[in-house]
Amino acid sequence: MSGAKQLLNLGFGNFVVAGRVIAVVNPGSSPMRRLREDAKKEGRLIDATQGRKTRSLVVTDSNHVILSAVQAETMRQRFQEEEE
Repeated sequence: MSGAKQLLNLGFGNFVVAGRVIAVVNPGSSPMRRLREDAKKEGRLIDATQGRKTRSLVVTDSNHVILSAVQAETMRQRFQEEEE
């Protein structure tokens, strides 16, 4: 499909345009907690966890931070599957 946008499944029926994703990271480290808090203060945080535990943070090229309940490794596998 020429010009079609590939979507990355964030889990629980939530998707993001794969080409806009800069990084998928684990949320446990201090810098990632700061990234999350800063995004929340600035209105750039999107919660796609559906009330579940946050298992990864997705950073987009628009500087938004998306919380996901899917592990970062699972996202990597999904991203690779989309490319193939």
